[in-house]
Amino acid sequence: MKKELIVTAKTVDEAKEKAALELGLDAELLEFTVLEEGKRGFLGIGATEAKICVSYTPDGSDIACEFLAKVVADMGLELTIEKKEGANDDILITVDGEGAGALIGHHGETLDSLQYLANLAANKKVKGEKREYVKITLDIEGYRAKREEALRALARRMAAKVVKYKKSVMLEPMNPYERRIIHSEIQGFDGVSTNSIGAENNRRVVMFLDDSAKEKSAPVADDEE
Repeated sequence: MKKELIVTAKTVDEAKEKAALELGLDAELLEFTVLEEGKRGFLGIGATEAKICVSYTPDGSDIACEFLAKVVADMGLELTIEKKEGANDDILITVDGEGAGALIGHHGETLDSLQYLANLAANKKVKGEKREYVKITLDIEGYRAKREEALRALARRMAAKVVKYKKSVMLEPMNPYERRIIHSEIQGFDGVSTNSIGAENNRRVVMFLDDSAKEKSAPVADDEE
């Protein structure tokens, strides 16, 4: 859906540059309609600014930011929302500020829901509109990095327990992102393997001794001594 912005400056060219800078878009992606030509006047008397109407189609990440800004405003919070290129062909949107923690929820459940909705908003297309798919990753107050480190530490502790007590361990239900972190961490832990069981929101990671660890821990028969 196209949007319009009215911009004024001393000249039409300055107004165009100002619009591109304000929107963070290349001027070639904008459509300009001159509403008023600027006048210099005489010795500054009678001078008027140029006025242009700028038409543009926001990309998916901008729409996601607008969606999040509305959620934040509706909650009565004043937070900073920024976006940048992510590390996995995605757009990382960060939200920071006093009270931002309310958007995280228990183990990031609210954060994940907001990320899901932001992706829906970013990729919803109006009929006849051409817009590339964009993957949005949402982070609030650096929560994801902190949660990842906590999960990796949990994975190492539980793996050590599996090896020590020779018993499988089942973790609490986790979303796909968190389960992948656990699986990844255990790949570098000798003697322990992982699997996921359960359905939908109740899917859990199970840690168990792999075959090599079982062979090492098996008792040696008398005739093999």
